[in-house]
Amino acid sequence: MPDLARSIDYNADSEYVCSRRRVFTVRSDVAGWPVQVASALSDSGRMSLSLGNVEVSVSPEEKFREFLATQNQRMTRERSIIVDEVFASHEHFDAEQLIQRLAQRKDGRRVSRSSIYRALSKLEEAGLIRKVARQDEKDIYEHDYGYPAHDHFICGRCGDLIEFQAERIAEVLEKVARAHGFRMEGHRMEVYGVCSECAKPPASRPRKLNLL
Repeated sequence: MPDLARSIDYNADSEYVCSRRRVFTVRSDVAGWPVQVASALSDSGRMSLSLGNVEVSVSPEEKFREFLATQNQRMTRERSIIVDEVFASHEHFDAEQLIQRLAQRKDGRRVSRSSIYRALSKLEEAGLIRKVARQDEKDIYEHDYGYPAHDHFICGRCGDLIEFQAERIAEVLEKVARAHGFRMEGHRMEVYGVCSECAKPPASRPRKLNLL
């Protein structure tokens, strides 16, 4: 499978097909704007995306430990297991999906459902993860620590999330913010529409024979 962490120069139609997964890494110019998109369709049908990593000074677990210390709390065994699982791979997930992943661990380490929900809230407060969208009445999370700043295309039909980077978007926002005397600390953009798979026309059906 291609390494999604790399930036590979291809045109917007470049695509790899590997096993049952549709994987592509694209870096192209759209109207003069450099855009990088990386996505992989997992066997389960959900999107697993990666744009690489940002070098950080401490691990997510240590970062979380430092945050908890400011709250006069400690890194418990359950919290450590949850952080380890959350940052084991970059995938968008909801609380129930995380609960299932932890239940499937083969090391025998179990975490209660209530601990998972509380830990997600703390991880978000610590700036380690963030909510991306809300689908089927569930909050969707992703990494916010050690991961490049990016925005999302969200398909309104199948719910797939596609990450992309376009530096000019941030530049335009900074310019508009300065014009309003606004100090911008960050942004999050979600573009809703229809993904390429859902936009495909339905397969043609054989014409029915006219029975006389």
